[in-house]
Amino acid sequence: MKRLIILYHICCIILTVFTVSAAKAQSAEPLSITLENYEYPYPTQYIQLNIENQDVKMAYMDVKPAGQANSKTVMLFHGKNFGGYYWKNVIQALLQHGFRVIIPDQVGFGRSSKPDIHYSFHGLASYTKVLLDSLQITQTAVIGHSMGGMLATRFTLMYPQMVSHLILENPIGLEDYRPYVPYTLVDKLYAEELKSTEESIRNYHKNYYVQWKPEYEAYVQAMAGVKKSGEYPRYAKAAALTTQMIYEQPVCYEFSFIQPLTLLIIGQEDRTVVGKARVKKENLNKVGQYPTLGKRTAKLIPGSTLIELPNVGHIPHLEVSERFIQEVTQFLK
Repeated sequence: MKRLIILYHICCIILTVFTVSAAKAQSAEPLSITLENYEYPYPTQYIQLNIENQDVKMAYMDVKPAGQANSKTVMLFHGKNFGGYYWKNVIQALLQHGFRVIIPDQVGFGRSSKPDIHYSFHGLASYTKVLLDSLQITQTAVIGHSMGGMLATRFTLMYPQMVSHLILENPIGLEDYRPYVPYTLVDKLYAEELKSTEESIRNYHKNYYVQWKPEYEAYVQAMAGVKKSGEYPRYAKAAALTTQMIYEQPVCYEFSFIQPLTLLIIGQEDRTVVGKARVKKENLNKVGQYPTLGKRTAKLIPGSTLIELPNVGHIPHLEVSERFIQEVTQFLK
């Protein structure tokens, strides 16, 4: 009997050790709020900006093809919960086709500064134009995913002569969220950001995909890691302010004014709504319906092309990378 009791306690100790080890393995490593210690696929450069009397750094990757160049540029706009790092596979494919690729981390995101300013799509677009001017780029194709699709739309409307092609990948903002999502003060949005946990971040990310894959965990770690920074409140404030920006600054009423050739790539299983948790149950089937939104937006944008991807969620360039790249490169030809 004694032996059984001792064996039982040993098993419990071993189980505890394995449980703790597994928890540590899953737990995010601490990261700075500007992600210097998070791996980016290519070297990062910076331009200096002055916004509302604050010195601000805007990070970007500028990657040129190693082989024969085609003298054309593609610029990639990231989504709200990402930085330029998640475009790695797309960058590599575009380089193989001879494109120069510019990947900004917008102010407030990724490796860029997180200032406490009034965030606007007009402002982000103008900072991006400053970047392109500094690189002496006069025209580029633009690909925007999620929030980056809203920014790509605004950039195209502001600087139509600079955009040769516009590609919108499951953009948010294909609808006005205000009729269905109750207004929330920035202070409350900020408090919600502060309360987020690694688990809640992971669960949110899981909604992006039809099927979760282990490689998606790296993007959870990027967000969860900054929570362990002493400067996390500054990061959280910027996140709250950009959530408010999305809510208050719709672009869906201006799609008919878009001039460049436009491609819409829409994962049909996407149901993303900014502020979805605050939508009344009876209204959930009225918002975030990407199959309907894609068709409607394609009719609004003159001469646009719509690609509908069945069984694909919010991030086609990760879920069905080969198909996404095929559609993009064919369109850019």
